[in-house]
Amino acid sequence: MKNASIAIRNLLRNRRRSVTTLLAMIVGALAVLLFGGFSHMVKNGLETGFVRNSGHLQIQHRGYYLFGSGNPAAYGIHDYARIMEQVKADPQLAPMLTVVTPILQMGGIAGNFAAERSKTVFTTGYVVADQNRLHEWNDYRFPVKPRYSALTDSSPDAAVIGLGVARILELCAPLNIADCPLPQDTSASGGARMPADIAALTGSEPANRPQEQTRLELLVATAEGLPNVGELHVLKAESQAIKELDDVYVAMHLASAQQLVFGRQPHQVTAIILQLQHTDQIPAARERLQQLLDREFGDDKLEIQDFGALNPMYGQTITFFDTIFTFIALLIGVIVLFTVGNTMSTAVVERTVEIGTLRAMGLRRSGVRNLFVLEGVLLGLGGAVLGVAASIGAAALINHAGLYWTPPGRVERVPFTLDVAGANSLLVGCAVGLTIVAALSAWLPARRAARLNIVEALRHV
Repeated sequence: MKNASIAIRNLLRNRRRSVTTLLAMIVGALAVLLFGGFSHMVKNGLETGFVRNSGHLQIQHRGYYLFGSGNPAAYGIHDYARIMEQVKADPQLAPMLTVVTPILQMGGIAGNFAAERSKTVFTTGYVVADQNRLHEWNDYRFPVKPRYSALTDSSPDAAVIGLGVARILELCAPLNIADCPLPQDTSASGGARMPADIAALTGSEPANRPQEQTRLELLVATAEGLPNVGELHVLKAESQAIKELDDVYVAMHLASAQQLVFGRQPHQVTAIILQLQHTDQIPAARERLQQLLDREFGDDKLEIQDFGALNPMYGQTITFFDTIFTFIALLIGVIVLFTVGNTMSTAVVERTVEIGTLRAMGLRRSGVRNLFVLEGVLLGLGGAVLGVAASIGAAALINHAGLYWTPPGRVERVPFTLDVAGANSLLVGCAVGLTIVAALSAWLPARRAARLNIVEALRHV
């Protein structure tokens, strides 16, 4: 306690230099914590979006993730209803779950006969009510409303398509889509006209086929490998944020998708989505789910994929932001290192005679060294506390400024917020790191002060 009192008095002897050092540390902490809060917000936002779309875990046929997207019948889950019942009834899994729902994904060709256009697409069939419940997951309490499916309360033949699909199939005008240009060349030789063999599958030529302008034909391969065409009513075209997905996206009711692929055969799905209460439950839920599948469905060749494996963009984005954060933290650490080191070196030069006097009075070298290191630690603690407080205050001002932005992987604008106050590990890590850097910065000048010759120090002018 006595050493701490002496260290504080020494810091107050030159207030201007101490305040300048503290300001440098506060600005450094402010930069690290604000970017850390932004990074934390982006990570949570990405996770929320992916969990809403694909759940936390998916049960799939073994090999579907790598090979099954082009052949859903070969990699389908046969007894999916019984699997879902077992999962929902399991006493360990049930408290963790919010949604358990099947989906069927398949490739195909979509055609608009009114414009004689066709396009390869990737279709997803899902249970609309379950999909809406998936989109209600908001464990991080983002100030955004759930995005409910446009298929809600729609007819069995209804569908939703991506804006790119609507643009290529020339459905923009019937769907009242603004800013949707037509191709420059719409002649038979310059555009993607409907192939004659596909048109023949419908039983009539496009020119002789009266139909609603918002209907399209979807050609898929059945479980036997034969072509099958279904007629869908397009309710809406929605942007999917990623152009590649926007140009192939078609969503429809699960029952209709199963009828197209399997017909009178037993219906299958390509995945069973499991959404949990909290993301940190994934390891426990996955372990229990694997035990259940091995015991009850060991012959079905099933595997479990988490949302990180299903969405590689998530891991890539996390790595990207972690790399930037590490670079900024190291840069700020170097600045603090030199700032505190310069402050303590100047203090050693100014107090050379005082150091000689203390040594002559019997203070050991370790005592001198500890005194200067303690001053550095106090500077670090002061800068850390004030920096954390300033960061929380600045983040609160930004969060209430009414700013909006469009995060990666999202379509709608959301409030711009910085998750600083809730990131306890970030706050503690920054404060501890800043204090350690300040102590290390003071150690070299303190070591030099402890090694001063007593006589030379007393003669210093």
